[in-house]
Amino acid sequence: MGNKRTFRKKVWSTLDVRYSERKGLSFMFNISLSILIFLNTIAIILNTIPDLGETYHHFFQDFEYFSVAIFSVEYLLRLWSCVENKGHSHPFWGRLSYIFSFWGLVDLLAIAPFYLSAFAADFGFIRMLRLLRILRLFRMSRYFHAFRIIKNVLYSKREELILSFSFIFFLIIFSSSLMYYIEHPYQPEAFTSIPASIWWGVNTMTTVGYGDMYPITLPGKILGAFVAITGISLFALPAGIIASGFNEHIRGYKNEQGKVKCPYCQAEYFLAEKNMHRH
Repeated sequence: MGNKRTFRKKVWSTLDVRYSERKGLSFMFNISLSILIFLNTIAIILNTIPDLGETYHHFFQDFEYFSVAIFSVEYLLRLWSCVENKGHSHPFWGRLSYIFSFWGLVDLLAIAPFYLSAFAADFGFIRMLRLLRILRLFRMSRYFHAFRIIKNVLYSKREELILSFSFIFFLIIFSSSLMYYIEHPYQPEAFTSIPASIWWGVNTMTTVGYGDMYPITLPGKILGAFVAITGISLFALPAGIIASGFNEHIRGYKNEQGKVKCPYCQAEYFLAEKNMHRH
């Protein structure tokens, strides 16, 4: 029993991602898996090219079988050894919580389309399932510092981002509704309803302007100009918030003792020791 737990702990230690380690079996395994995920994504994209898809059909199919086998074994090993993690320590409920955790669902969705498509009779449904294989690319985010920083930035700035997107959403709804009542009497075939007018509002605020819907009345043109100018300002807010968050995370932040916390490994050190801190 002790040998089993020791082996299980070694398995979890190998599968677990440690951002501060740049060597060892765990590092090599995670890098290899990242490369396999990346190659899978490239294979899925290339397989949609008619000439390549037909010529190398068997190669892409064999590579899919090989990849699914690796991902399936990895998923089962994670499910078996996840009880070594404090958050999933219970033999049954711990494994169940891992299955429905974010990374557990991503891991499951990476292999589920392959198995489900084998039992599906509807070819359109199979094509939709195959599209889900691109979710394997999301698994790479657990292996790189850059994705972790992005996650930390979005989480730390979540309130500001929600506020800015709320302003954008409010302006889109308000301007689209107002434009509908202005333009509908003159363009009933274009501004058929408020939901249809929202398409105009989104295009105008993002300055895309497809040209399929545009105001022809003077009040409508004035409102359109106001929405376009305001949209540029509002859409710049999330970009500024995210840029500010990146700056804070990259430079680190001081705690009450005057130390700086590293955004990568969360280690604390004095600012004078920054050049000595390495990963």
